[in-house]
Amino acid sequence: MGILNLTPDSFFDGGQHNTVELAIRKAAELIESGVDIIDIGAYSSRPGAPLISVKQEADRALPLINALSKRYPSTLLSIDTFRSQIAQASVEAGVHMINDISGGTLDKNMFSTVAKLQVPYILMHMRGKPENMQELTNYEDIVLDVATFFGQKIAELRALGVRDIILDPGYGFAKTIEQNYELVHRVDELQYFDLPILGGISRKSMIYKKLNITPEEALIGTTALNTLLLSKGVQLLRVHDVKEAKQLVDLLF
Repeated sequence: MGILNLTPDSFFDGGQHNTVELAIRKAAELIESGVDIIDIGAYSSRPGAPLISVKQEADRALPLINALSKRYPSTLLSIDTFRSQIAQASVEAGVHMINDISGGTLDKNMFSTVAKLQVPYILMHMRGKPENMQELTNYEDIVLDVATFFGQKIAELRALGVRDIILDPGYGFAKTIEQNYELVHRVDELQYFDLPILGGISRKSMIYKKLNITPEEALIGTTALNTLLLSKGVQLLRVHDVKEAKQLVDLLF
């Protein structure tokens, strides 16, 4: 899964793809690199990110979705949003899957919307909102607490008739660096649910802060952790660097 951020303030590539023309150019690069899914984000979810309106998010995302659907109709598209209105409008515009960082906690209509749309849903663990999530890192057992959250949300989704669920432990979301690494080393415990698991650690602060480097220097660390995630059964990698991730997968499998 290749990341395509349309935001001006994302931690790594903010502002690089904030016009339709620039975003289409980036999408073409991702496709040429062998991307399987392009994940379109129009709302920065970095720690401390400010709130934007539904209209701002829609105005960023929908023109690109329409353009990509026409230009690359065989490419799978995902929308990275926690708002049911954006999810619905994006699917109507041509998106194939919903990637919800809040796991349904920030919009009470998200689960029913996913059930109505019948598209795959990425269920991510997070506490709070992007602007305050790093204040909410008190866990008894990080893996057990994440698993408990997943169990509850999966039951809600199944009751509504949602079939295709992918789990995302939410690395970097309401978690300390130490908790992130415990989740990496114990991610195989989440296979209990017999659902695909997504690993989203690309160039995150859990890498560059630990190594005292910048996000731009974090590709080697990203690749090392992605190798570990794949060895523990993670089936989908969400990355900025598709070419390198594809090479990793080709070497391992």
